[in-house]
Amino acid sequence: MRIATWNVNSIRTRQSHLLGWLNSAAPDAVGLQETKVEDSLFPRDVLEAAGYRCAISGQKSYNGVALLSREPIEDVRIGFSALLPGDSEAENLGEQRRVISGWIDGVRLLNLYVPNGSEVGSEKYQYKLAWLNCLRRYLDVQRQQGEALCMVGDFNIGLEDRDLHNPSRLSGGIMASELEREALQACLGDDLRDAFRLFEPDSGHWSWWDYRSAAWDRDRGWRIDHLYLDEELQQRALRCIIHKEERGREKPSDHAPVSIDLSDELPDADSGDELW
Repeated sequence: MRIATWNVNSIRTRQSHLLGWLNSAAPDAVGLQETKVEDSLFPRDVLEAAGYRCAISGQKSYNGVALLSREPIEDVRIGFSALLPGDSEAENLGEQRRVISGWIDGVRLLNLYVPNGSEVGSEKYQYKLAWLNCLRRYLDVQRQQGEALCMVGDFNIGLEDRDLHNPSRLSGGIMASELEREALQACLGDDLRDAFRLFEPDSGHWSWWDYRSAAWDRDRGWRIDHLYLDEELQQRALRCIIHKEERGREKPSDHAPVSIDLSDELPDADSGDELW
């Protein structure tokens, strides 16, 4: 099973890119962020013709998340309120379409578009911290469901210095501040692990390059697009790939897709083999 995440930065603008990548990479399930389109205008027919079912939560011009899957998408949950009913903060945060999950082929796929935060100390920064705190409460409930969990998305956080092209300059600033990192780590707890770091310990691997400052040409990127696996799925992990070539296309998203391949079954405990 191949699961992927991609901030497409407007699905209508990047529709041909997405269709081409779906054809070449052949993911089984995908979480998309920044679709930037109302549900009525989402290109559902085109994606279904390409073999993908869709679950969507969008809004005009901003934010927007979606799930694509070759298999049925069951028990779709939109927003934090789906697991936090009666939580007024969860309801308020749900006005921005940033959270969607679905049950796909034995896996709960949770797709997130974490707020950027603008700058440390700003009102948007405080919103981001409140959003992450709500995510922690949401995940506490999700864990009680007993479902295999894969959490994907644009997290807008370089969790460690090795996720930044210039940590001496960038650490402490927006997307790399101590409070953001602590808040995300609190969400992950002891059970969720970064799929990419199961295989690659080194720096120099990015998923996002700013459109400004010739960041792509100079390879000055960040790794902020993540897939997190619970303990069961960690044992099924085979490989994690950043599809960097997509960022080099004409008029691309500023993000590259990232995918994880999972085996169909847990490894045999008696075989002595390990997947990572």
